[in-house]
Amino acid sequence: MEIANPIYDVVFKYLMEDNKVAKLFLSAVTGLDIRSLEFLPQELVSNKKKSQKKTFLTALNLSIYRLDFSTKVREADGSEKVIIIEIQKSKFTHENMRFRKYLGKQYMNETFFQWIVETTGRRYKSGLPILPIYILGEKVEGYDDMPVINVNRCIRDRYTREVVEVRNHFIESLFHEGIIINVPALSQKRRDELEMLLSVFDQKNRSENHHIMNVKEADFPERFRPIIRRLQAAAQEKEVRDIMTVEDDFVAELNDYEHRIEEADKQKEEERRLKEEAVRKQEEAVRMLLTLGAPAEDIAKKLGLTLEHVLSLAKPTQN
Repeated sequence: MEIANPIYDVVFKYLMEDNKVAKLFLSAVTGLDIRSLEFLPQELVSNKKKSQKKTFLTALNLSIYRLDFSTKVREADGSEKVIIIEIQKSKFTHENMRFRKYLGKQYMNETFFQWIVETTGRRYKSGLPILPIYILGEKVEGYDDMPVINVNRCIRDRYTREVVEVRNHFIESLFHEGIIINVPALSQKRRDELEMLLSVFDQKNRSENHHIMNVKEADFPERFRPIIRRLQAAAQEKEVRDIMTVEDDFVAELNDYEHRIEEADKQKEEERRLKEEAVRKQEEAVRMLLTLGAPAEDIAKKLGLTLEHVLSLAKPTQN
């Protein structure tokens, strides 16, 4: 069967707009017993080009390149946390800084809090725990054969080295765990139900049209098939297909822009290196002339330097 490629932002958003499907997907990936979820406002990046595509996107309230997907979830025990998801199809030069900046904004979001009541009766605000999930289309170097990487928080007594399992709101609000879905590694392993589910992101299943994946519904556990059917429905939506094309164009432009910035940075670095080398050679020449007895005033005049600079070079250099 044909499904829309969920590594595209617009497709993933379409997938998660179905509350039942979103809960199913997030519960599987996080291992949390999620009973309810509340989608949070999305941050959009608009295309600077004024075109019919821009109007189209604005009308649908969908992003070309979404900076975030976030939801507040409630677990069976009543505890809440914020889950944020970042999808990145291709590698960008400053991707980690963008992720850090967005994560920092979530910690600064004053609406992400809960009221804590201590045994003494004192009541205070505490930040909600944040769980980031990164779905990366480029391999995570050093973790080539790991489809899912869990980054766990470990609380330990420094002296005894004993791991402490006690939950504490102060620690949970300041230190987070994380999950990385390493998409290139998904083609290598299908060891359990989660890796079977996440194979929907395996880009080796793409058809000639990269917007479409070819999968067999029977390859997925029965309980995950609503996710597959939702992606099948996305493939049939003209609006979704059109926005995927716009997203391709936007990402291509972004790649080109980053390449030009990288080239400009390299050029600046080379210019800086050449300038430093020229200064170094000039200073060596001044020291040699001073050693040979040339007057400092004459050297300064001929080389366009200040007398103070020339005289400072007459002093022994310290290693």
